[in-house]
Amino acid sequence: MVDGAVRLLATQGTQGTSFADVLELTGAPRGSIYHHFPDGKDQLLAAAVDLAGARALEAVDQWAGRTPQEVTESFLGLWRAVLTRSGLRAGCAVLAVTVSAGSPELLEHAATVFRSWRTRLADLFVDGGMGPDEAAGFAATLVAASEGAVVVSRAEQSMEPFELVADQLLRILPG
Repeated sequence: MVDGAVRLLATQGTQGTSFADVLELTGAPRGSIYHHFPDGKDQLLAAAVDLAGARALEAVDQWAGRTPQEVTESFLGLWRAVLTRSGLRAGCAVLAVTVSAGSPELLEHAATVFRSWRTRLADLFVDGGMGPDEAAGFAATLVAASEGAVVVSRAEQSMEPFELVADQLLRILPG
């Protein structure tokens, strides 16, 4: 059910991620959603944000020992694959919750995920030879710019905005 919520958030946002939508997508019995998420939709959305965040960190962790350029290319490659596989219909589930969070708790969940991505990327950049301040700044730029590029590419139904931003990020990469 949580995986289904992640997929729905990435394509339909929070408004298109109701309990009924999750049940329809996953085929889970109706009673199970109320059993696992007795506190309601926000509890399901928080679990989905956590899962999406953890999946991204798993990917990032595989890049340990790579150069900052390789890490950057790999991070951009993740988002490129999401856009391509979905036919420009999917984006970031964490961003979807961020822009329409109905509670401070959900917003903090999303903030924690984005912070963990920035921190882990910065650590990899430092391991690759960047200074800590430079690494932190570029990690924040990479996350923010790639998230925005995904949104604009979805809106325009074109990979061009994403590729333009990706190219700029690789050009401004410190080092």
